[in-house]
Amino acid sequence: MKRRVGLIFVVVLALIPCIGGAIFSPSQSLARSVVPIEGSSFDISLPLIDNLKIYMGKNVFIHLKSGKTLQGNVKAVGNNLVHLEKLTGKDFYDALINIEEINAIEAKFREMK
Repeated sequence: MKRRVGLIFVVVLALIPCIGGAIFSPSQSLARSVVPIEGSSFDISLPLIDNLKIYMGKNVFIHLKSGKTLQGNVKAVGNNLVHLEKLTGKDFYDALINIEEINAIEAKFREMK
């Protein structure tokens, strides 16, 4: 009896990778593809402030010269300041950032469909 239970246990353990492979097969992930997000672009001929204006209402990462990074939605872009709202990791916080303190910006260009 103990031998039979042990044998069944070994068979079940051997089948787990097969079942998992069938459920999470690569063919399912291959059906999805990476597509560009409409309206996402950087224009290197324009200053940073104008590139930020392209992302009004969209989520971006802003890297500051101090080394700090902020993520949120671009609410407004003025001559010298950027209003970043809904900061990630800080509930109910916004930031007002001096354009001259920005080192780089990151934005999402592609997504899975």
